[in-house]
Amino acid sequence: MSSAHPSSPTATTGPVHVIGTGLLGASVGLALTRAGVAVSLADASPSQVALARDLGAGELGAGEDARIVVVAVPPDVTADVVVDALRAHPTAIVTDVASVKSVVLAELHAAVADGRLTPDDLTRYVGSHPMAGRERSGAAAADPDLFSGRPWVLVPHPTSDPGGVLAVRTLAVDLGGALVTLAAQEHDDAVAAVSHAPQVLSSLLAARLLDAPEQALALAGQGLRDVTRIAASDPRLWAAILVGNAGPVAHLLGQVRDELAELVTALEAAAEHGPLTPGAMAAASAAVSRGNQGVARIPGKHGGVRRSYAEVTVLVPDTPGSLGRLFAQVGELGVNIEDFAMEHAPQQKVGLATVSVLPEVAEELEAGLDARGWRVVRS
Repeated sequence: MSSAHPSSPTATTGPVHVIGTGLLGASVGLALTRAGVAVSLADASPSQVALARDLGAGELGAGEDARIVVVAVPPDVTADVVVDALRAHPTAIVTDVASVKSVVLAELHAAVADGRLTPDDLTRYVGSHPMAGRERSGAAAADPDLFSGRPWVLVPHPTSDPGGVLAVRTLAVDLGGALVTLAAQEHDDAVAAVSHAPQVLSSLLAARLLDAPEQALALAGQGLRDVTRIAASDPRLWAAILVGNAGPVAHLLGQVRDELAELVTALEAAAEHGPLTPGAMAAASAAVSRGNQGVARIPGKHGGVRRSYAEVTVLVPDTPGSLGRLFAQVGELGVNIEDFAMEHAPQQKVGLATVSVLPEVAEELEAGLDARGWRVVRS
């Protein structure tokens, strides 16, 4: 077992038993073992759990003495695994990290109704959901810092034991999560808007590229890469997520469908009758303008009010150390980088590095980089 992480004092009392050693489960194990908490691992796949063990996420075991059980399996089987965990660990607090919550809680109530669980068993369940992940899946993609600075939603139900809620809250904080507490339906509505519907739209847009000609793909820029990045996600996992949160996702996609239909009608009219067709410009402008308004509502840096930054774009050679040298010299000029994006120039060994800075320092930064030999791209 690894020694405690010196800068991260841990209040969670182990042992912790992790069921499911994919990306989230293995990342939980890695973070806890790094902090010196005893972790046992279980998974339906012997090879998956062995890999998680070999990576340092914990030891193989049934977790008989576990104080906390973390269920990290796909959402379509989460409720069954939680039921089994509550029965197998009669003194442990059980949480799950599934990205849907209402369907899991409903299935647990059904388990109480049919006698598989007692009402007292259900008090030891506290739902949760870390808003963390990546396109890659499995233990090989796990990272002990995966949850650092990410929202972690606590989803207690009305009969959740307060001590259990505190234990899961403590676990989330120890793993670096930023706590948010929501009811199950509030959670599902929220993630439909900020995660599930965006996944569908990204996938649908990326699918249009299947028949795109090569000359079109050669023109792809950062905008296309940005909106299709999450389209590389695991189809099997996302099928379970979308079906598990079908109502809220279908509602949002229906709204998108209606607005898209209005825009398509206006564009078809413009294609047939010309760009000056009455209403065409208004429909196109309204679609983009509403998007502007929506983006403005996304929280900004450190969760504060979103603000506008100036962008300074610099050509950076695709050579070792070039980007580090740019960052160092921006720091030498006394400028803080508020945000950063990198776009690679097609068929050229250079990249376009765009640093977002406070507007009042942008001109000074451009001049300073010019003086240091960087090629600043001015719009």
